[in-house]
Amino acid sequence: MELLRIKGERRLEGSVAISGSKNAAMPVMAAALLTDQAVELLNVPDIEDIEAMARMLQHVGVAVERADAHHWHLRAQAITSTEVGAELTGRMRGSFLLLGALLARAGEACIAKPGGDDIGMRRVEQHLEGLRLMGAQVEDRGDSYVARAQRLRGARIDLDIPTVTGTENLMMAALLADGITVINNAAREPHVYDLARCLVGMGAHISGAGTPLIVIEGSGGLLHGTTHSVTTDYIEAGTYMVAAAATRGDVVVNAMRPTDVRWLINKLRATGCDVIEGANRVRVIGAPARAVDVTTWPHPGFATDLQPQFGALMTQATGTSVISEALYENRFRHVAELQKMGARIAVDGRSAVISGPCRLQGTKVTIPDIRSGAALVIAALCAEGTTELAHVYHLDRGYEDMETKLAALGAEIKRVVSGEPGAEVRDLTGVIGD
Repeated sequence: MELLRIKGERRLEGSVAISGSKNAAMPVMAAALLTDQAVELLNVPDIEDIEAMARMLQHVGVAVERADAHHWHLRAQAITSTEVGAELTGRMRGSFLLLGALLARAGEACIAKPGGDDIGMRRVEQHLEGLRLMGAQVEDRGDSYVARAQRLRGARIDLDIPTVTGTENLMMAALLADGITVINNAAREPHVYDLARCLVGMGAHISGAGTPLIVIEGSGGLLHGTTHSVTTDYIEAGTYMVAAAATRGDVVVNAMRPTDVRWLINKLRATGCDVIEGANRVRVIGAPARAVDVTTWPHPGFATDLQPQFGALMTQATGTSVISEALYENRFRHVAELQKMGARIAVDGRSAVISGPCRLQGTKVTIPDIRSGAALVIAALCAEGTTELAHVYHLDRGYEDMETKLAALGAEIKRVVSGEPGAEVRDLTGVIGD
């Protein structure tokens, strides 16, 4: 088993370039089902979840070619299967993105219930009800969802809450439907807007992406191919921004849009950090932190995917902070591991009360999910001594070359194989690069 070994109390300094967005790349890969022409994708992150999505697309008949680490060619000339089984969906929530596009293209889809991080109930009723309003027959078979429709039709869909995957699924289904579809209370995350940008490049007529009201004009037929560069990952950017603040470092985060993380910038400034914005970068200069409360909310509120990382920062802040999780009831899986390191955190329902500053101690911890893993990495960077993190594969699902990027910022970090003395996979201490 691979471990990440981090020696703490190292201030991060330098610059780091942000990769393409995982949450943007997966829906635009699914969008390749809406055309029989070639879709060329650039700036795709080199992570495990992208490879898993590629395997699922190949399973249903998409020709997939990887030109290089960040450059993919997809072409769905014919659909050879409409079923995606649990062996493919078991580890990734993004598999559900195939439902809307596959139904629209082939008239039916059978998707095994998706896996992914166990952060709480991520209900799909809104996806399914939206498809029903568009004329599909949808059933829950216990282990899978099955949808059929001879022809989808436009509809008005009012979402109870802004669901990202639901908005993306319904957008893709609506594009091959007859008539106009209106999605009210739509998700506004940057990756939803990026999907719309890709679809417009394929000939779609979409207005309102990035606002609560999205209008899609059904094409009645397949879209055409396109070349699309995936937007950068604002969650990855935010993770390095928080890491810079936690280590009282001085880090320039490149290749990102400050407007995507306005809510985080405001909170970091409230802790005492100096955050300097550029057109496509931010510089975070850490300082002794003050405790700040945070409540997660759909975009443009504070992202749930950065809540664990911000909590790790709050262990280093003076005072008491309350971190409230409005979206997922099981988003504090990192807390028990932080407590092993000496963090003073009390969880009460969907809130965590953090008393700081805490003198964290390096120890052995286990990563339970992607963003919890990022939080534990940040804590390890601040801790005295050495921390060993198990289940590193979670980080590999969501972050491209995290240890390489951290080492370039001055972190003392190694990836090793447990139980095999001298069998270090990578020793990245002191690597220099952007």
